[in-house]
Amino acid sequence: MARGWESKSVEEQQSEAADKSNPSRPRMSPEQAARSREIESLRLSRRRVLEQLAANPAPRHLRVLQTGLADLDERLKRLEPK
Repeated sequence: MARGWESKSVEEQQSEAADKSNPSRPRMSPEQAARSREIESLRLSRRRVLEQLAANPAPRHLRVLQTGLADLDERLKRLEPK
């Protein structure tokens, strides 16, 4: 008897978890999805450049990273919604 009750509890827990994991979000168009992926990629690149800047690079490398960071910021500004 306890075994059957335990199985039902697990089944209920799985059902609740499935309900919580599927929040109702509006579907994105292919263009919106591509734009979202590009923004996320740029954000990750920006984070990587900031980490490299924090590592105290050589002066020449510092200029390259700062230029790259400025370019990433500009591209993000153009893509992100206002």
